[in-house]
Amino acid sequence: MTARAQPARPRRMSRQARRNIFWGIIFALPWLIGLAVFQIGPILASLYYSFTEYNAIINPRWVGVANYVTMFTTDPLVKIGIYNTLYFAIVSIPLAIVTAFGLALLLNAKIRGRIFYRTVYYLPVLVPEVALALVWVYLFNPATGLINLPFDWIGVRGPCWNACEAWSKPTMVILALWIIGNQVVLYLAGLQDVPRDLYDAAAVDGANLPQRFRAVTLPMMTPVIFFHLVTSVIGAFQFFTIPFIMTGGTGAPANSLLFYSIVLYKNAFAYFKMGYASAMAWLMFLAILLITLLLFRSARRWVYYGGIDLGV
Repeated sequence: MTARAQPARPRRMSRQARRNIFWGIIFALPWLIGLAVFQIGPILASLYYSFTEYNAIINPRWVGVANYVTMFTTDPLVKIGIYNTLYFAIVSIPLAIVTAFGLALLLNAKIRGRIFYRTVYYLPVLVPEVALALVWVYLFNPATGLINLPFDWIGVRGPCWNACEAWSKPTMVILALWIIGNQVVLYLAGLQDVPRDLYDAAAVDGANLPQRFRAVTLPMMTPVIFFHLVTSVIGAFQFFTIPFIMTGGTGAPANSLLFYSIVLYKNAFAYFKMGYASAMAWLMFLAILLITLLLFRSARRWVYYGGIDLGV
């Protein structure tokens, strides 16, 4: 007859461990209360308001999915905002990745005065967005802006920039490329973290400079590229301050700079359609969540973590 194994008794938590947990909760309680009251609470409230007609004065009236139906059927400004936002994201994000990566490669080279150049490329990030938007309006004014001076010198009419529909979004893309200093710093840090042994091994195998870039630099930099891609998608969908200041919230000219976030803001604080604006906010959240999940899903095919499986 074999002896039946006795189940292991669960270890009782010591008095000191219980005391540590108690005081840990007590010290974390102010933050937990703030998280619940000022973040989780408003998020859940906005989800409820998205199914109501609410103007922040009278009591909300339940309307079901009417706000969501209106966005896709009878509100042309939402469609314009979605188009402008997608255009800005699709055009600016790849250009920002290529430009920031290219600048980091140049600034990582052993050249005289590279610290000065690194500082110069980072300076636009330090300018407040409101001041940057106002300066951009004056610089790209088609009549008096400094950007068109070289065209005047050669007797050629310069672009109309932010004064016409055809050039307004490209002007905004150029502005987005002007403030990529943070991303350049990230790429610089990533380049300096690439093991030198990999370059030496590639050189021994006879790889030239382009081959070393393709086989060593680019794979090792994919985590930084992936991080830049995800954060840029989130930032592009929430792009608000600069176009709002430049256009006064109108999205002019001809609604070409009427981004989705501006439409959301105007519905909430100009028309006081808080319920409708909440539905727009949740639509933006779901779009960002879906795109982010797709990016993470695709990351295991092209992001290299030095032998670590991403496991997504």
